[in-house]
Amino acid sequence: MSNFTKTFILKVVHASLAVTLALGIGAVGTTTPTHTAEAASIATGDSIIKTGNRFLGVPYRYGATAGTTNRFDCSSFVQYVYKKNRISLPRGARQQSMVGKYVPRNQLKKGDLVYFSTRATMKYSSKSIKRIGHVGIYAGNGKILHTYGKPGVTYSKLNSSWWSSHYVTARRVL
Repeated sequence: MSNFTKTFILKVVHASLAVTLALGIGAVGTTTPTHTAEAASIATGDSIIKTGNRFLGVPYRYGATAGTTNRFDCSSFVQYVYKKNRISLPRGARQQSMVGKYVPRNQLKKGDLVYFSTRATMKYSSKSIKRIGHVGIYAGNGKILHTYGKPGVTYSKLNSSWWSSHYVTARRVL
């Protein structure tokens, strides 16, 4: 066999191998991540709730220092719990509401962030807007894990009259 023939055959084999690998990786890339990402979100949502549960009853303190665990305000609690699960979030509830992907209320999943207005609706130009002043973590089964007032870190029912009427939006960061 001549050198020309050997070189030609090697190039064809290499090109075929490259195409096979590219198509194989492409096929994996289009089917696996959807299932993997969904499974990872469920596992991460469970992990988020498990981490947050360790702080049930920890007192609420408006303006609590980020990173402390002897007291939390709503956004420092959320930020701390997510950081323990390797997800970085901004410090304040309003800033946190600007990250991730919008989630309709009827599509909430465990670990989604839910936002509430703590003040009356504000007039902005000709529109009425609700100002975000509180954040919690959707825990599944219609419950939120968050901190406020006397109970400190606690669970509340999302569909209770107060929380439901003050609901603004939700974001998915997982």
